[in-house]
Amino acid sequence: MADEAAGTGPPPNAGDGGDGDDGAIRTFPFPVELAVGGVGMQIGSMGTGHTWHSDAPLHRVHRIDFHVVMLFTGGPVRHMVDFAEYEAHAGDLLWIRPGQVHRFSRAGEYRGTVLTMQPGFLPRATVEATGLYRYDVPPLLHPGESQLAALRAALAQLRREYEDTTTLPPAPHTAVLRHTLTAFLLRLSHLATSSAEAVRRQADTTFTLFRDAVEKDFATNHSVSAYADALGYSRRTLVRAVRAATGETPKGFIDKRVILEAKRLLAHTDLPIGRVGAAVGFPDAANFSKFFQLHTGQTPVGFRAELG
Repeated sequence: MADEAAGTGPPPNAGDGGDGDDGAIRTFPFPVELAVGGVGMQIGSMGTGHTWHSDAPLHRVHRIDFHVVMLFTGGPVRHMVDFAEYEAHAGDLLWIRPGQVHRFSRAGEYRGTVLTMQPGFLPRATVEATGLYRYDVPPLLHPGESQLAALRAALAQLRREYEDTTTLPPAPHTAVLRHTLTAFLLRLSHLATSSAEAVRRQADTTFTLFRDAVEKDFATNHSVSAYADALGYSRRTLVRAVRAATGETPKGFIDKRVILEAKRLLAHTDLPIGRVGAAVGFPDAANFSKFFQLHTGQTPVGFRAELG
C-alpha cells in the first residue's frame, strides 16, 4: 500500500482496481501527474491505510503498465505476482514489471520504500543494461547483507535527489534522477540475474534428483507427493523444477516413463497384458488398460497387435 502523500498511487480516475463488472482485469497507467515535477518516476514510503485509489482496492487482482520495486523493512508480507504467491520479509525486494498481474495482501502490513518507474523514462541503452524487461527472473529478491546495504544507500540517495526540487532547474534535475536511478537499477539487475541463475541451478539439481528417483521407482511409485517427500522438497518446488527442465508436470513425466516401459514390455516380451501392467505398477489389468489407452490412444492389445 503506497503512501499517497508521497505520490505513489495511480491517478484519481484509475477506477476499479481488479476484476471489473465484466470480469476483466483492470490495468493502471503510470500516474505522471502525481510525480514530483511530472517526471517518469516516483519514490516514497509504504504504509498502512493507503490505497492506489479509494475506488481501487489493492487486494483485487490488477495489472500496472509501469515498474514497481518495493524494499521491505517489515514483514512477512504475502504478495501475488502472476498467480504465484511470494512471502517477503524485512530486507527483501519485490520487483513487479509492466503487464504482470498482481494483488496486495489484505492482512499484510507493507512497510518500507516503494519506487515506481514509467516505461520510457530511461534511455534504451539503460533499459537493456539493467534488464528491465527480463520476465524470466524471479520477482522476489533476497539480497545478502552487503548487497542490501548498497541497495538501501542507492535508494536513499535516489529519494533525496527526487525530493530536492530547489537546487537544480527541471532539466538537470531530471538528468540527475535518470543517472541515480540507473545506478540503483544496475545493482538491482545484478542481484536479479544472480538470483535467476541460482534458481536455475537449483531447478537443475532438483530435476536431476527427481529424474533419477523416477527411474529407480517408477514401477512401484506414481505419486508426485511421495517423490517430493522422499527428496525433501515441497510439491510446488518439484513442479517448478520439472516444468523448467521439461515443460511438463512431474505427474506427466512419471506417466511418460511408465508408458515407455509398458511399450517396451509389450513390444519385446510375450508377457500377458496383466503381467505387463503389474510390472509398471498396475495390479489391476483393467486399470492398466485404461491408463495405457488414455496416454496412447490405443489399448495394450491393439498396440502389441500393430507391432506384429
